[in-house]
Amino acid sequence: MSKNIINQLAEEKDSYFNAAIPPIFSNSNFLFSNVEDMRNAMSSKSPSPFYTRGSNPTTSIFEKKIAALEGTEKAIALGSGMAAISTAILSQIKSGEHIISVRRPYTGTDRFMKEILPPLNIEVSFVDGTDTENFKNMIKNNTKLIYLESPNSWTYEMQDLEEISKIAKKQNIITIIDNSYSSPINCNPSKWGIDIIIHSATKYIGGHANAMGGVICSSSKIIDTINNKEFKLIGSVLSPFNSWLFINGLRTLPIRMKHISESTPKVVKFLEENSEVKEVIYPSSKNFPQNKLVKKYIKKPCGQFTIVLKSEKKSKIEKFCNNLNNFFMGASWGGHESLIFPEISRYNNNSEYYSKTDFLPHNFVRFYIGLEETDLLIEDLDKSLKSIT
Repeated sequence: MSKNIINQLAEEKDSYFNAAIPPIFSNSNFLFSNVEDMRNAMSSKSPSPFYTRGSNPTTSIFEKKIAALEGTEKAIALGSGMAAISTAILSQIKSGEHIISVRRPYTGTDRFMKEILPPLNIEVSFVDGTDTENFKNMIKNNTKLIYLESPNSWTYEMQDLEEISKIAKKQNIITIIDNSYSSPINCNPSKWGIDIIIHSATKYIGGHANAMGGVICSSSKIIDTINNKEFKLIGSVLSPFNSWLFINGLRTLPIRMKHISESTPKVVKFLEENSEVKEVIYPSSKNFPQNKLVKKYIKKPCGQFTIVLKSEKKSKIEKFCNNLNNFFMGASWGGHESLIFPEISRYNNNSEYYSKTDFLPHNFVRFYIGLEETDLLIEDLDKSLKSIT
């Protein structure tokens, strides 16, 4: 579907005074004048809203747009990316069953699988996702779910989605992928047979660092089941205001991703040629070891990569990070602003928050390239790297 069509999809302007932008239906409740109308609205098949914890007109517009972008039958929006991840996983697994996950997923996912699932008697096995045989070899009689991130967080290992999907379908195993890195503009995993696609809408979809949300995209059967059970009963509802912000974010998503796809490789090339940088880990780099998978699954370069500084001295690493003027430090990404996340910031006397996740070496720094002028970012990096020579 054309990305331009997405701007008008699901917008019935004549129902809201032909406003250019859909309104925010901020009410929690929807009212009825007779019992039959109320009864019909409570039906899971009814298009009429009943209660915003279940459905909301503004959110429904956003859900239809994102499903169309991902090429799935339906989508359901939630209050955060982590809500989408946890809800999707819990919808497909129960006590006594087994999950196979890529090693070193997003930190929140990693903690959820290590801290929340085991007390529920759900076993999780982590594998190196670069070798498809690792998934095949780890399958047990009670394996019900394979969880993917392609690329992985921080180190960006790719997985062969098509081959893993084939393996899973033969065993009646559901596949889930966190597709936040690529956005629905640059990768559509349903094309390769992946069952459930998750996005942190907080990132590229919102695009302005002003709203938090998550999305689950899948078949009508899977989404309807989640909607009637885990979604409504856990209650991770996306606010109508944030839905409205995400609708507006989708309007500029193709343009923002185009700028990022042109800017980021230039920044990466500069860093790869700098003597103070030991390594740049970036899927769209010519030096990336899984180029074939990147070309197969990711349409254009995206905005996240990691550098490994040559120096391992704490003082130099922190000086480099602190001297940057046009890169802010932050945990999230996907907005208009360029960011870094220094791994050394997690080395704070064995912080309890990260106690069950794996640390990377402290000279790793994750980058996100936003919408600033490319030359400005390169100049900033050049000055900061020269300051630690």
